[in-house]
Amino acid sequence: MMRRTFLALTLAASLGLAAAAPGETEDTPLTVTDAFARETIGLGKTGAAFLTVSNAGSEDDTLLAGATPAAGKVELHTHEKDGEIMRMRKVEAFPVPAQSDLKLQPGGNHIMLFDLAAPLAKGESFPLTLSFEKAGDITIDVSVVAIGDTIGHKAGHEKMDHGQMNHGEMDHGEMDHDNGGHGHSGH
Repeated sequence: MMRRTFLALTLAASLGLAAAAPGETEDTPLTVTDAFARETIGLGKTGAAFLTVSNAGSEDDTLLAGATPAAGKVELHTHEKDGEIMRMRKVEAFPVPAQSDLKLQPGGNHIMLFDLAAPLAKGESFPLTLSFEKAGDITIDVSVVAIGDTIGHKAGHEKMDHGQMNHGEMDHGEMDHDNGGHGHSGH
């Protein structure tokens, strides 16, 4: 009798755990590492997140969007050289090729965070949900580091240190973001 009760309780507990964690049992070939954002200074209302997405699978995937309670709006951005000037612009998606990595890093592809709920402070973290075409949503924690710091990157390899640009004090209206795709004017 005691053994039957123990087995019943064990089964009930395992079923409860399975029901409490839907989606966590789904295998995805994607892993996200080295997620960081740089602290914002003063009343900065914009920031950027950087990370690496590794695709160990045999099929390509696509990063479509991001969302976080830390920001009112999240956009995927890239840098393009226009003559002697690097310009940021919004993009609709980033491909994540099979058996490859997508690196979002200062001076290159990154995730812009607009209308921050609060300044990003060194030592804190915030959740960021990444939406992929095939893998679905993956939520990660983004660590906030000091200006100039990185996680998992070698310092000094960037052509443009986007993270040291204080987006909160920068007039994005004068920066050519290719506003045709932004749907917003100056920040």
